[in-house]
Amino acid sequence: MKGDIFDVISSDDAFDILRLIAREDQKIAKRIEQIAIEYLKSVDIEDIAFEVYFALDCIEVEEVWNRSGNTRDGYVDPTEMAWQIFEEALDPFCEELRKCQRLSRYAEAKKHCLGILEGIYKFEKESTSEYKDWAVDAPREYFGCVLKEWKSGQSSPEDVA
Repeated sequence: MKGDIFDVISSDDAFDILRLIAREDQKIAKRIEQIAIEYLKSVDIEDIAFEVYFALDCIEVEEVWNRSGNTRDGYVDPTEMAWQIFEEALDPFCEELRKCQRLSRYAEAKKHCLGILEGIYKFEKESTSEYKDWAVDAPREYFGCVLKEWKSGQSSPEDVA
């Protein structure tokens, strides 16, 4: 076959193939699990904070305007839409936090939480984005949401401390 198969198949295809291989060989399944755990351990708070800041700072105010106002179903307030866009931008980061919690990787979940909070804080303090004017309360209010999400996934009060 010409070319590299990894350049041709999709990530979904690769995942399905990996799952089939793991089902066929328990030794390979264990090795995949070991690699996945090692991969998940490499959580860098500063990297997450930068990515969160960048995701929020890249939101264009025009997106708020385009998705708010009169719609077929009624009226969407621009500040409500700004909040929704804020949540959408942070959802992938919170999903990573939840993934660590589902795997009982509480130290990594804590790092994700801290990175998200640091990124939000940096956005609130440093961003000059016009979008931020429409999402004035979102950073402060979302702080509480992220902390609640993280605390709800801890196995014990000692993990929260």
